[in-house]
Amino acid sequence: MPARFTPRAIVFDLDGTLVDTAGDIVAALDALLAERGRKPVGLDAGRRMIGDGGRVLVERGFAATGGVPADLDAALARWFEIYAADIARRSTVYPGVRGTLAELTRRGIALGICTNKADAPTARLLAALDLAEPFKAVIGGDFPHRKPDGRHVAAALAALDTAPGDALMVGDSPNDAKSARAAGLPFVAVDWGYTPVPARELGADAVISDFAELKDLVA
Repeated sequence: MPARFTPRAIVFDLDGTLVDTAGDIVAALDALLAERGRKPVGLDAGRRMIGDGGRVLVERGFAATGGVPADLDAALARWFEIYAADIARRSTVYPGVRGTLAELTRRGIALGICTNKADAPTARLLAALDLAEPFKAVIGGDFPHRKPDGRHVAAALAALDTAPGDALMVGDSPNDAKSARAAGLPFVAVDWGYTPVPARELGADAVISDFAELKDLVA
């Protein structure tokens, strides 16, 4: 595969791109629903609810099991409490991620993360999986403008001191694709993430089926 991009920096989505976190996210959601007397959504349906942050996830979970409660904020806080208490029991780094990140760093490419996951659980997850070190900037969901808003990605680029024309974004969802376009970055889609839209329909500049393929796409 010939190199197609020459970035000084690469911004990555987290959930569904670098790490398979669905098991822990959905287990916490199902535990919350059980506390409220609801049926579980299960991993398959719950996986499709991920990608827009915790609040939307919890709202979708309740909507699918009988309706959104009036105290959604309290339900969200409880979901976060359950999730944060055991954030990496079922979560795993996707194959090829560690070696590829190490190689990209060796080539002098700065790496960052732009995720709608809140800042605190993002930091906890990266630490628990020993995945924090390669990243020079991590912009989480506490940022006032979140994906698909291009300002979220732009904040990651600013932290990496890189212009959009010298960067690349890698993600798995329509939110990632839209935010990359809004920020002026080329976009590489992975085909294993959390999205109801097939990766090849996201309008990406390239689609990869193995994380290690990214090494051959960039020079």
